[in-house]
Amino acid sequence: MKGDLPIAKALNQIKGMGVSLADSIATIAAVKLNIDKKEHIGNLTDDQLDELEKIVLNPVSYGVPVWMVNRRKDSSGTNRHLIGADLDFAIRQDIEAEKNIKSYRGVRHMFGLPVRGQRTKTMGRRGMTLGVVKKKVMPTVTGKKEEGRKGKK
Repeated sequence: MKGDLPIAKALNQIKGMGVSLADSIATIAAVKLNIDKKEHIGNLTDDQLDELEKIVLNPVSYGVPVWMVNRRKDSSGTNRHLIGADLDFAIRQDIEAEKNIKSYRGVRHMFGLPVRGQRTKTMGRRGMTLGVVKKKVMPTVTGKKEEGRKGKK
């Protein structure tokens, strides 16, 4: 992460962190840490960065609205916000669970088809294409001449 960015823009570069959530966390951090909201993230001390990390990992406990987190009413029954590799892992686990219960979405994921209702006649054509393939010409047999049917002359 670049140290010459303001707090909100630096947080926005983290995977799983949107613009609104990054701005809200930057506002909360500015009030809690007594710093300017536009302070560059590289100028923060280690203690301030640790406190900012706590806010990012559990934003609901610091006053961020529940509708801003990315895992509302998770399968565990809690509202969580995941970032980075944890978010990727959770998404993969959700897809695998859908495949295991053989839901419609899981079956579409299994076959690599569009999941959210897109058409497949003209769109979603991925993978290797064949194009037009000519039929191979059979080699002619030389040496014997074919004679007509037996019995007819």
